[in-house]
Amino acid sequence: MRKFEPRDAHPVDMILRQCPEAAAWSLKSIEQLQQRGEIAWVIEIERGIAGFLVARVVLNEAEILNLAVDPSRRRMGLAAALLDAASTKFQRQRVVTIFLEVRKSNQPAISFYEKHGFALNGRRPAYYQNPTEDAVLMTRGLTG
Repeated sequence: MRKFEPRDAHPVDMILRQCPEAAAWSLKSIEQLQQRGEIAWVIEIERGIAGFLVARVVLNEAEILNLAVDPSRRRMGLAAALLDAASTKFQRQRVVTIFLEVRKSNQPAISFYEKHGFALNGRRPAYYQNPTEDAVLMTRGLTG
């Protein structure tokens, strides 16, 4: 696992194209992650990007903006490793709460986040497009 670098934009874009349940971003948006002040990590396996996580921190709150793993590499603990790395970084930055949104229909992701201490905290109607769908809001508190 390592920090995202601009050269990772194309492999991350390829993962997103295979993951319709993830937040859909353009290649240009991925290329500009660091310029917007977002933090991101990738997991590299056999010289290829297998997954990534993007987040932002504002004061004592963090938001996970996107987390995806190549479908052929799922069920190997990669998403958990990315989430653990982000949580460790957040704790060092004195983050108190992590927020995220997930598609209402993405039950595997909701279950994954619940397994990792997140709780349902609300909904955003019609938050996602293509197809239009509600977002489920989830939060997790961090302790020092």
